[in-house]
Amino acid sequence: MSFSRGKLRSVTAVAACAGLVLTGTATAQAAPKSLPDELPEKVELGAMQRHLIAMQRIADAHDGHRAAGSAGHETSAEYMAQRLAGAGFDITRQQFPFTYTETLAEKLTVGGEDVPVVVMEYSKNTDEGGMTAPVAAIEPDDTPGCEAADYGDVTDQIALVQRGACSFADKQAAAAEAGAAAAIIYNNEPGPLNGTLGDADSAVIPTGGISQEDAQTLIDADGQDITLELRQLQEERTTYNVIAETTTGRDDNVVMAGAHLDGVTGGPGINDNGTGSAALLETALQLGGSPDVNNKVRFAWWSAEEFGLVGSTHYVNSLSQEQQLDIAMYLNFDMIGSPNAAYFTLDGDDSEGEGAGAGPYGSAQIEKAFEESLAERGIEAEGSDFTGRSDYGEFIAYGIPAGGLFTGAEDVKTEEQAAKWGGTAGEAFDPCYHTPCDNLGNVDYDALDVNADAMAQVTAQYALSTEDVNHIAPAEKKNKAEVAKQRAANKKVAAVAADRAHEVTS
Repeated sequence: MSFSRGKLRSVTAVAACAGLVLTGTATAQAAPKSLPDELPEKVELGAMQRHLIAMQRIADAHDGHRAAGSAGHETSAEYMAQRLAGAGFDITRQQFPFTYTETLAEKLTVGGEDVPVVVMEYSKNTDEGGMTAPVAAIEPDDTPGCEAADYGDVTDQIALVQRGACSFADKQAAAAEAGAAAAIIYNNEPGPLNGTLGDADSAVIPTGGISQEDAQTLIDADGQDITLELRQLQEERTTYNVIAETTTGRDDNVVMAGAHLDGVTGGPGINDNGTGSAALLETALQLGGSPDVNNKVRFAWWSAEEFGLVGSTHYVNSLSQEQQLDIAMYLNFDMIGSPNAAYFTLDGDDSEGEGAGAGPYGSAQIEKAFEESLAERGIEAEGSDFTGRSDYGEFIAYGIPAGGLFTGAEDVKTEEQAAKWGGTAGEAFDPCYHTPCDNLGNVDYDALDVNADAMAQVTAQYALSTEDVNHIAPAEKKNKAEVAKQRAANKKVAAVAADRAHEVTS
């Protein structure tokens, strides 16, 4: 039991004492459960499964996906919005433009053999049919391919460079400066590499990603001709976030919780991120639009996350400084039912020591709340770095404390993790990440159930009091000048974290 939850229960218990009724045998009725205990019991797996079935059917009816800017996403968004409106929430549909991309061709041929390759989001296109040129394998160092000098003269060649130390956009730009006609970036750990260049303006040359395992084939072919075809459809489209807010609670200390609703064009996106979206929807519906809370709760279903966190970034930047100060925290839920599940909490205090840096002040306390909620359910969680790969990114950039849950994507489960959580060591947490098999069969429903309970409990806890995060007691007036000062310091911390976690992937 966390310190803050203990305080909340004490307050609830004292209030309940006033309403105790003595029976003829001098026995009292049991005090009602507090909201953090009650809400998880109401968020039932069967209801979440129903939402996931709906998203699967929506994808099936709309070209197999629910990507932003598509009919599949719009139908998914209206599924959410209509149910939230029926539960009494104030609903906003926030529209914004973005660059839609869809893969047209991904092919890499080395010595007559095909090697799997994934086109980077916003990559420049090769000509139809591809290009044939010598591959130039760049010897990795501490900052592989981050500067043009790393490549030597690679004029009209296809540069092969290892992931790490700088963004994919920086690598392909440096390769282009050294004369490369295209770039292939290989993973620095087992597994495939799905990446983004961040935005269309950053793209200079055709760029793709391959696995660490397949890289050796290209390294062995150094200097030999290979054929590479990478093409995407790119066009300007509009999409929208769905935002639902309670009508009760103070509006200058808002608890915000979000999940991206859009998926990739390559599949129905049921784990990524139907799981987070479904659990967030059911948590909101069971909380209701006018709960007895001290702080407003604002739920968000982001769009265009898969195109570079566009929806959440647009939202945060659309707020005035005063409106940003009104947000006490942001809770993020992205992929919470991976089939070979991990149990990660966002590493607010940087206790994992992976170098990405701690989150803004208050993030460590949020992490602890999630850890303790999972521990109540028999789960020992691990921290997951703020890598910038999900929608918390722009919130922490503005000094807003953040936390959340995650069950893993393309990374591989270790022997130690399998011993602790079950599942299969040596396999990805989600073998169907960003592929057509991310369907209803690609979910660990036990993990979804546990994480949804933790989501509901921690959200309810902070709806009652954020005192452990920002020292604001439920009945206390908010000192915005002090909060602004703290946020300014938080932004410096976030900037350091961003410098350490500067790889941009999706």
